[in-house]
Amino acid sequence: MSAEQPTNSRAADGSTDPDAARPRSPLTPPADAAAPVRHPQAPAPGEPLGSHYDQCFGCGDGQQHGLHLSARAGQGVDVTAEFTVRPAHQGAPGLAHGGVLTTALDETMGALQWMMQTIAVTGRLEADFVRPVPVGTVLYLEAAVRAVHGRKIFTSATGRIGGPEGPVAVRAEALFIEVKVEHFTEHGRDEEIRAAMADPDMVRRARAFEVNP
Repeated sequence: MSAEQPTNSRAADGSTDPDAARPRSPLTPPADAAAPVRHPQAPAPGEPLGSHYDQCFGCGDGQQHGLHLSARAGQGVDVTAEFTVRPAHQGAPGLAHGGVLTTALDETMGALQWMMQTIAVTGRLEADFVRPVPVGTVLYLEAAVRAVHGRKIFTSATGRIGGPEGPVAVRAEALFIEVKVEHFTEHGRDEEIRAAMADPDMVRRARAFEVNP
């Protein structure tokens, strides 16, 4: 057996690690993938999507240092979004942290689920960092669903500095996996789940479990 064809992998303690040997999911849709379909009840083009959960680091108003990303519905199975890079988002002095920029891309692609009226979570994401993004920058993001194959939703996103015609700063492709609401209620921390379920606002209560970038 060659070195390029391992039968398994081992963790640091020497035990077999099945997850390490598992092949990674490709981000290229298969040949028989279907084109995405905008749901009849999707938000109208240009409509603000709002926060799906007050404590979401990407879009939640209750997160002091979160992105407070604001997304709007597009014309098809696409969305646009904006967020302003603040001092709390720094990595290097005066520049946005790469993880924060990845979160913005992930949040924007996660918002695409409103266009399809599905519940999905990120399965894999790859990002390219094209140019530095200074503090104070308004990052303009666009995302679209490229294809659907069973439970797999293939998406892409681009972030530009200053506006829709600005220079590209970041881009990403991601694979989202459609799930049931039990994904959240069975795996989330009980304290937050109980708080969300106790919200007297039925709309907020439902939205908290509908999108999870």
